[in-house]
Amino acid sequence: QVQLVESGGGLVQAGGSLRLSCAASGRTFDNYDMAWFRQAPGKEREFVAGINRSGGISWYAQTVEGRLTISRDVAKSTVSLQMNSLLPEGTAVYYCAAGLKVTLVRAPMRYQHWGQGTQVTVSK
Repeated sequence: QVQLVESGGGLVQAGGSLRLSCAASGRTFDNYDMAWFRQAPGKEREFVAGINRSGGISWYAQTVEGRLTISRDVAKSTVSLQMNSLLPEGTAVYYCAAGLKVTLVRAPMRYQHWGQGTQVTVSK
């Protein structure tokens, strides 16, 4: 089992930056591929970025590539999402997720464990 707790959300102006963190508890964290998803009001949850067990492979939604960077610290059991050049359409609740053998996978249903989410609001 893996428990996930996100932090770092908040209010930022368009063009600004935020860094989200996800702290994982549980002995098997390094068995999991990790990802960030987001869900805006009235919309479906969508994939943002993913990273594999070792941190050597990352994959991104086309809409965020070049502006967001996912990373993980296996020793600290954390996954981070550095978000630069934020856009108002990035306003959403951001969720951290863990899945087994889901490298390059973008479908939420393939991830077994989820955090409670952290709100990110980007003002115009």
